[in-house]
Amino acid sequence: MELHDIDLNLLVVFNELLRQRRVSAVAETLGISQPGISNALNRLRRLLGDELFLRTSKGMVPTPFAETLAEPIAFALSAIHDTLNAKPTFDPASSTRTFTLAMTDIGEIYFLPALMKRLGQIAPNVLISTAHDASETLQDEMEAGHVDLAIGFIPDLKTGIFQRRLFRQRYVCLFRKGHPLGKTGMTLAAFREAEHVSIVAEGTGHGIVDEVIARAGITRNLRLRVPHFVAVGHILQTTDLVAVVPQAFATGTLEPFGLESAPCPVKIPDILINVLWHAKNHREPGNQWLRQLIFDEFSV
Repeated sequence: MELHDIDLNLLVVFNELLRQRRVSAVAETLGISQPGISNALNRLRRLLGDELFLRTSKGMVPTPFAETLAEPIAFALSAIHDTLNAKPTFDPASSTRTFTLAMTDIGEIYFLPALMKRLGQIAPNVLISTAHDASETLQDEMEAGHVDLAIGFIPDLKTGIFQRRLFRQRYVCLFRKGHPLGKTGMTLAAFREAEHVSIVAEGTGHGIVDEVIARAGITRNLRLRVPHFVAVGHILQTTDLVAVVPQAFATGTLEPFGLESAPCPVKIPDILINVLWHAKNHREPGNQWLRQLIFDEFSV
């Protein structure tokens, strides 16, 4: 006999008859009519080729064959019940799990110092790995379980994705201390005349900067294009170049690199920084814990 040949509910009836020995009591416990219990027993008798239970003045008495089945069936049903009702948990204090977070280099600069400090306090053995996935591959990586969470401005990440807002972010102009713009101010005319570094940041939403500036009819005096933000602080501190960057990046680089920031004279829409996760991890305890931690630490 194969498992697909038998209805699990028949074994539930069998187990209850072993325990209570009365059809009426089993019917009341399982919420099934007495004829329904009798029908289930008859089906099981035909499947197993044994009477299983005999009617006596003391109730339904199991046959020797039924008694041999009693313990393994009770054990199997108990194991199934416990498995289906088990609630997975996550203990950050003892976990050695690795979480992979997708973020840009801005995200690494802004989020990781505070996040790692907090993890050191409450989850000392948890390992964080970051990935710089472009939005066109990030969807697949999250669906496959290779990336646990994504953090940042990722407007193209939608299908099967949950998200929670952390904060709203504006763009500012960034330049070195002592730059002539620090005295004259960042006017639209000064913005046009300044020499600029442009950050391409492919696969993220930061491409809107160049698009918005172009739509405003402004042609920047571009001297340098770089694919990411990580070198921008080093570049600005020793040149007169200007960069248009998110406020979070500016905040993290002002002091270390001796820079200043000013409102951008071109109106660039604010961006929303979110923590995002795939639907498959929506109720996974470890994922729930980490995204709540990130929300508590960084949401405004």
